[in-house]
Amino acid sequence: MTVSRRRVLAGAAALPVAASMLGTQQAQAAPSKGFRVGVGISDVTGPAAENGMMGYSMPQQQTAGIHLRTRARAFVVDDGAKRIAFVTADLGALFQSVHQGVLRKLQSAYGDLYTEQNVLLNATHTHSACGGDSHYAAYDLAILGFQQEVYDAVVDGIFEAISRAHANLAPGSIRLGRAELTKASVNRSRKAFDLNPQADKDHFPQAIDPAVTVLRFSQNGVDVGAISWFATHGTSMSNGNHLISGDNKGYAAYEWEHDHAGVRYLDGNPRFVAAFPQTNTGDMSPNLNLQPGTPETEFENTRTIGDLQFRAAKSAFDAAAETVTGGVDHRMCYVDMSDVAVDAKYTPNGRPQRTCTAAIGVSMLAGSREDGPGLPLPEGVKNPFIDWLGGIDAPIPQALADAHAPKVIAVPFGAMKPYPWTPEVLPLQLVRIGQLHLVAVPAELTIVSGLRLRRTVAAELGVPLENVLVQGYSNAYSQYVTTPEEYDSQQYEGASTLYGRYTLPAYQQEFAKLAAAMKAGTSVPHGPTPRDLRGKLINFQPGVVFDSPPAFKSFGDVLADAKSTYARGEQVAVEFVTGHPKNDLRRGGTFLEIQRLVDGKWVRHADDGDWDTKYHWARTFVAESKAVVHWKIPANAPIGKYRVVHFGNWKNGWNGAISAFSGTSRTFVVS
Repeated sequence: MTVSRRRVLAGAAALPVAASMLGTQQAQAAPSKGFRVGVGISDVTGPAAENGMMGYSMPQQQTAGIHLRTRARAFVVDDGAKRIAFVTADLGALFQSVHQGVLRKLQSAYGDLYTEQNVLLNATHTHSACGGDSHYAAYDLAILGFQQEVYDAVVDGIFEAISRAHANLAPGSIRLGRAELTKASVNRSRKAFDLNPQADKDHFPQAIDPAVTVLRFSQNGVDVGAISWFATHGTSMSNGNHLISGDNKGYAAYEWEHDHAGVRYLDGNPRFVAAFPQTNTGDMSPNLNLQPGTPETEFENTRTIGDLQFRAAKSAFDAAAETVTGGVDHRMCYVDMSDVAVDAKYTPNGRPQRTCTAAIGVSMLAGSREDGPGLPLPEGVKNPFIDWLGGIDAPIPQALADAHAPKVIAVPFGAMKPYPWTPEVLPLQLVRIGQLHLVAVPAELTIVSGLRLRRTVAAELGVPLENVLVQGYSNAYSQYVTTPEEYDSQQYEGASTLYGRYTLPAYQQEFAKLAAAMKAGTSVPHGPTPRDLRGKLINFQPGVVFDSPPAFKSFGDVLADAKSTYARGEQVAVEFVTGHPKNDLRRGGTFLEIQRLVDGKWVRHADDGDWDTKYHWARTFVAESKAVVHWKIPANAPIGKYRVVHFGNWKNGWNGAISAFSGTSRTFVVS
């Protein structure tokens, strides 16, 4: 049997106290008619150079610039009695460490207004964002350890997005729209899908989930935001890419916000925020020919799949006629997913079963042809982080091997010492926004797994299936969830289902409890407290020792200048002497500006968060480096005079001081 597999992903401003007091008073107000809604956005971009990327598990895939900055998009909904905060971030995964860090900052700023109960954090699953922000070792292997700069950028950015949505709250309304999209995904694990019962397969006649579900947010009759759910992987950019990118969902958000709503990200909180979260995406690939992209095709692939999502979402948004009513609600608990006794009601064979200690199977280590294989370090090169952890060889007790069968265990992540390499205690959350219910799962579910979980929750709540969505990659990350039938084929997804064959039935059982409590208006037990592993991991990724310009050059000097004239559609390229981007991430800022002369003044026309720009960084000699700024001149660029400006920072080797600098190209004409 040929097994199709993908490499393990695992290798891979606080507000014043017065604002907190005001928020608490608002939460205690008597219920009112309708909603108050708020939207916010912030930058979560990590180090733009020499930081491992999260997703493909390639130690060689380190950041070397920016194509699209990664962002967190937040929505706050208050019905007068309860509120929820919903955040989608352009990340490979939303790790439990980040969930814990954001909640600590929210508690400090707002008291009990935003808690683990009513805050839902999730990731778009781009494979081109910085990694290293997990406290669990499995997800830092390819990044060479825990990266504090990445963690701080992500936690601070998500907190800021929520704070801005909080400050933006105003009377508003929400409408619900739906559409279908059939040309932006393909089932990359068809052999496993075909093992499911016919009734499940009949629900997805093309072996994909085409559903597009959109919430349309308005304040006082003015559209301010949209959340659009659709299932496809964030792998349009290939494993050979080194530029930070939000991938196809990042482009969809950019196209809606920037190109259609006129958002300028450096000009304050935008008047429109568009989030594109995932649903049950486990076996959905954007690479329609089941081949990964190449340097020649990946940017256009990203644009194409992103544009399709934007257009489907905009169609559903424009046609949204169903008013969202009934307020908001939430239930949340923690469950030790490595040890759940599953009732016979939820198992395929009608017998009680049990989940087991986390482990990955050998078939997830082999790479794949669908989205791009992960590769080990070059021969003879060791991973010092793995050595520090004590290596990956660990005894596999026969009882554990039997519990995971037919999986052949490669690494028993949950049995590693002194701490498990993946989480055991996970957050399970059910959030209601009017008639729409979000099943927030800390994993990526295949489409049939998602269907079964949705059916379970919908039946418990007594609501239509279409009003229940799986919100994947939520509040923590624990890899994949397949159906038991899919698990038996041990494709990549089954081999990456951590807690054994009955992981999905365990989720069905535990979410049924949350749904029953929500319907009855009762509370649920908190469950066990997850580990707090701050300070337990080390970092072997070299930092910045010092920066030095080449002989007879200064920081910001131009090494290769622009031409004097360009036509629309041509590409401008300018090289500068620069320092290491880790000296200042410029989160909320930019490493470049394309400036245009307007009425005698230079004004920012584009920056490093724009689709048509690329910021490349390269080390040229020991402590010397260069920045290369590319600008593909859009067809609608105004005719006139332009220049390229680069912003950077350099580190003094004598005293460690970091200083800012800038460099400017010659003026050129776009004609």
